Amino acid sequence: MRILITGAAGMIGARLAARLLAEGTLGGQRISHLTLHDVIAPTPPPSPIAVATVTGDLACVGAAEALVSNRPDVVFHLAGIVSGQAEADFALGYAVNLDGTRALWDAIRLAGHAPRVVYASTAAVFGGPFPDVVPDDFAPTPLSSYGAQKLVGEVILADYTRRGCMDGVGLRLPTICVRPGTPNRAASGFYSSIIREPLVGLPATLPVPLTWVHTHASPRAAVGFFIHAATLDTVLIGPRRNLVMPGLSCSVADQIAALARVAPAAPALIRQKEDPAVWAIVKTWPQRFAASRARDLGFQAETSFDDIIAVHVEDALGGQLPTTAPSF
Repeated sequence: MRILITGAAGMIGARLAARLLAEGTLGGQRISHLTLHDVIAPTPPPSPIAVATVTGDLACVGAAEALVSNRPDVVFHLAGIVSGQAEADFALGYAVNLDGTRALWDAIRLAGHAPRVVYASTAAVFGGPFPDVVPDDFAPTPLSSYGAQKLVGEVILADYTRRGCMDGVGLRLPTICVRPGTPNRAASGFYSSIIREPLVGLPATLPVPLTWVHTHASPRAAVGFFIHAATLDTVLIGPRRNLVMPGLSCSVADQIAALARVAPAAPALIRQKEDPAVWAIVKTWPQRFAASRARDLGFQAETSFDDIIAVHVEDALGGQLPTTAPSF
């Protein structure tokens, strides 16, 4: 089996690649070749599996065609720029999130071998006003450029699947938390920062109200979403190929309470300071999802924020808090 991952240097892409290389199989089939693409060079762990790393812009002429020239059986498309950056740089957002995606979809269509394609979309395809719990059939009407760009990618994926050009599955991801490493330009990045930084003794800023509710899943759960979508019998999905992923809905105050149960002194490092630009984006996002179709199809996420913090401590911090964490 040949697999292509775009956005393979990103947080989820790198973890997806590492899991595939560690397991060596996908859906019971041996992985023979893995191609990792991003605008910066991916750094996969050592593996007996043949791995090719490719750097460049998907939207450049010929780039997407070269990536699919070896006719991958599965394509994971995670390449893109995040919500805050897409909103701040309108042209770049469309160039990367739409033009790059369209180039990849067309390259797959022209290659003519109809691989399984798993697309990283977003819950930001929805726009308010929202009911208390957003059902699966709620109309996608994004209120951000990022959401609009992702929605167009979803529509083309569904149409190309209908026409037999690919076997596509779009994943409308909740906010992935806790993201390890340094902050990025995602409008949702603070959800990770208010946990990640205080756990290691660093200050963090909270730009939205404590009462604001949002839906989260861990990086480990996100990788599980992609693996499950790649191996699922898509006959069970039917023609509506874009699925809202499950997640845990909780308030910011609930997040901080969970943090306090792990590190009682850590919440004191969180400073509340409203950021109008971040709040303008975040308040347009839905807060809770039914995600009934995805749950019925076997997609799973955490059921408590304590579990999400535990995943971060285990996967990103080696299973224990560093010695630089606040004393408690």
